[in-house]
Amino acid sequence: MKLLKAKTWCNATLLALPLMATQVIVGQWQMEAGIAAPLGAAVAAEEQAKPQRETRRTPALRNKVYEKLAEAQAAAEIKDYATAKKVLNAMIEKEGKKALNSYELANVYNLFAFIAYSEEDYAGALRAYKNVISQVDIPLAMEINTRYTVAQLYFVQEDWRKGVDALLEWFKVTETPNANAYVLLAQGYYQLKDYNRALKNTETAISMYIEKDKVPKEQWYNLARFLYFEKNDVPNTVRILETLLYHYPKKQYWVQLSHMYGEQKKESEQLSAMETAYVQEMLNKGTEQVTMAYLYLNGDVPYKAAKVLDAGLKNESVEGKSKNYEILGNAWRQAQELEEAIPAMEKAAAKSDEGELYVRLGNIYLDNDQNNNAITAITKGLKRGGVKRSDTANLVLGMAYFNTKQYTQARKAFKAAGKDKRSKKYASQWIKYMNSELERQKKLREE
Repeated sequence: MKLLKAKTWCNATLLALPLMATQVIVGQWQMEAGIAAPLGAAVAAEEQAKPQRETRRTPALRNKVYEKLAEAQAAAEIKDYATAKKVLNAMIEKEGKKALNSYELANVYNLFAFIAYSEEDYAGALRAYKNVISQVDIPLAMEINTRYTVAQLYFVQEDWRKGVDALLEWFKVTETPNANAYVLLAQGYYQLKDYNRALKNTETAISMYIEKDKVPKEQWYNLARFLYFEKNDVPNTVRILETLLYHYPKKQYWVQLSHMYGEQKKESEQLSAMETAYVQEMLNKGTEQVTMAYLYLNGDVPYKAAKVLDAGLKNESVEGKSKNYEILGNAWRQAQELEEAIPAMEKAAAKSDEGELYVRLGNIYLDNDQNNNAITAITKGLKRGGVKRSDTANLVLGMAYFNTKQYTQARKAFKAAGKDKRSKKYASQWIKYMNSELERQKKLREE
């Protein structure tokens, strides 16, 4: 069983692109927006040292430009994008780009970008945001926020390489990368199949949350779990699953943890994890219930295995096919519940195209002293074919004939079994015993 080998759970849908609010008319009070405590190690930026924060003299936003921007913004907010674009285009065409200073142009392009994004024109939004970044002397916070948005847009378009490169540029200019940024970078590396860097950044994000006594997001742990599994790092995969179950207890994690304990040869823990899900009535799939039954059988708890399958077959969550009835019959037999084992194996044999299960049914009949039924079942199985060990089947058939005092038929069955060297010794012993028994009976009659 693969541990979520399919990669669909970790694709672009995991990219938590925030709703882009327009940065129009950025004032001095916004320049430090979103800035948190600095992080000591810049893992995502390949551990390059951060440059000192530069000092910029941002040009003033003139009143007439402010009014036009406010007019365009008001139209954009009510989704009248045509009017908003008309106002913005007029600002550039009437005044000319040279008539607007860099800060004013940045705000014009920023609003263009917001409109393009709202219309799902991501390529247009990218072009506009790049024009924002290209303006000199814009507020540093505006550049930082815009660079992050550019990276996100590349991810939305599934241009992973450019997205990662853009995000690394963002890491160089920001002093305060947050955990979400590290996860975004990790997802980009994941898509580029650079699993080591993806894992490194994922663990950084998780550690940042833990250091602040916050619970890391479930999808972060899932990304880490998948990456550890890809590296065949079973201990860390187990560690992540155990953590997931502590914070986000779900069936899928119990089932996967059980499987991973099996990889570690921890049979007791494997059974316990799966049983925990079962007693909470989480295992609603037939395949899961069959797996639970197998684990009980391997753990020498056949009665519980039989109860699991019996319930599943009765409520039809477990498919009523031959194999499942066979497992049920074997479980009841191992639990010494022969009266329960017989009807289960009868159904298994009836649904099978081969005679093997009739032979097994014959064995259960013999164990339950139903010798005539054993003869009928084994004879039917041998005629149908597909019996794995016809020699042992004939041995059991011979015993059933012997128990019903049909000695001639018993001798034939034992001789047939003796043709196989694996059963030759036992067959001859039975014939010898039968001969001595017949001799004893003859003497008793004579006396």
